[in-house]
Amino acid sequence: MAAFTMPALGADMETGTVVEWCVRVGDRVHPGDVVAVVETHKGAIDVECFLDGVVESLVPLGEALPVGAVMARVRVAGEAAEPAAGRGEARPVATTAPTAPADPPSPSPLPSPLSSPPAPAPSAKSVHGARARVTPAARRRAAELNIDADTLQGTASDGAVSCADVDQAAAQQPEKPAPHRLAKGGFDPAAMREAIATAMSRSKREIPHYYLQSTIDFAAAQTWLEAYNADREPVERLLPAILLLKATAQALLQVPQLNGFYEHGAFRVGTGVHIGWAIALRGGGLVAPAIRHADRLALPELMLALRDLVQRARAGGLRSSELTDPTITVTSLGERGAESVLGVIYPPQVAIVGFGRVAERPWVSGGQVVPRPLITSTLAADHRASDGHVGGQLLALIDRALQSPQTL
Repeated sequence: MAAFTMPALGADMETGTVVEWCVRVGDRVHPGDVVAVVETHKGAIDVECFLDGVVESLVPLGEALPVGAVMARVRVAGEAAEPAAGRGEARPVATTAPTAPADPPSPSPLPSPLSSPPAPAPSAKSVHGARARVTPAARRRAAELNIDADTLQGTASDGAVSCADVDQAAAQQPEKPAPHRLAKGGFDPAAMREAIATAMSRSKREIPHYYLQSTIDFAAAQTWLEAYNADREPVERLLPAILLLKATAQALLQVPQLNGFYEHGAFRVGTGVHIGWAIALRGGGLVAPAIRHADRLALPELMLALRDLVQRARAGGLRSSELTDPTITVTSLGERGAESVLGVIYPPQVAIVGFGRVAERPWVSGGQVVPRPLITSTLAADHRASDGHVGGQLLALIDRALQSPQTL
């Protein structure tokens, strides 16, 4: 039986709460299917399955599970089915090791064929027969309060359980806090800010950062972009950010030392160029979901992918793979941002590329000082995985790509 566990949706996640199951016990699941909605400090995230089989058990809703805890069990091909426990019902999944069995009891003598069968043990209802008498109004009231009316002691003149008995039993029960549930797409800004601070503190504490900065002449890219957008509808136009994203993706193909993860004391190259694009959420907070294989997408496709990602991030429609796949992060401050940004690496990634806003400044061209649209690119990288020479190569390749935007 294969276990489906709570995924780590980023280095700043410790626990997640299953707030919705999109499958039932007995359903067939395939890799890539959305099987659950998990609530984290980043909001409600659609969690995808990586198994192919039949769902055998699910944890109850509302339980906060640590990363790596079992959420469900799936019977994969070739495994025998477990005894059914009711289709569509969520069965608890054990997350702790079973205790050692006690010494087996001594066998009881077999009953004689002529002896009468033992009398069944009396149930609570048979012992307290009067308690089973419940007025219809009291039974409805008990159902509303999730109380078993048949277990109550009746105080009416005929011994029946009344509404007053139900209310008294409800008052004596310990009050259970209502499970916290964020609206789809919502998040707790304070919790997110705390999680970001925790992850970034860990990054600055554990990762030996080095920083590089370069100024790029954006004139060629800007001229090409204006010509490309001139005859197109607004929805088909490209933003400068798309050129920055594609130039970075192409550069990473030649500098794979910055595209991957540092885990277990060693660097591991990513299986693709999956760029995590930093997105500011309304109300505060930040996420950096992945655009998978950004190097393979044409500029219009990349624009559609980025627009879709931003919309879903702000509406609460991100998938778990989009938060676990990024091999590097890119942050762009846009037209209203500062002229440069020095990022903090998001572990286990080993680099983050930053772009400030395009600003017209003095620039030496052909021996003359002329006004040019310039953009500052920066790199923060992990010294355990690379050094400044490698980082400098990446920034130089990004610059070179932006000087020939028609090749992107």
